[in-house]
Amino acid sequence: MEEDNVLDELLQNIAALLNEYPKAIERRAAVIHASGKDPELAEKLVKAADTMRDSGNLYLTWAKHFAAQAEGNTDASSDEDETDDFGI
Repeated sequence: MEEDNVLDELLQNIAALLNEYPKAIERRAAVIHASGKDPELAEKLVKAADTMRDSGNLYLTWAKHFAAQAEGNTDASSDEDETDDFGI
C-alpha cells in the first residue's frame, strides 16, 4: 500500500512540473519578445511551449495508466483525457 502512495505522489509531482514547464518557456518568450532582440526565437519558444504541453499531456496519460496497472487495476485505460490537467 505504501508503494501506491509513492506512485500517487510522483504522479502529482510529474503533473505539476509538466504543467509549469511550458508556462516558464512562455514567460521567457514574452521577455525575449518584449526586449525586441529576437522575435523569431520568441515565436519558436511559444511553439515549443505548445509542443511541450501536448507531450506532457501524453506522458502523463501513460504514467497514470501504468500506475493504475501497478496498483492492480487491470481495467486501466489509456484513453483518458488529461487535457484538464494542463488547462487545455
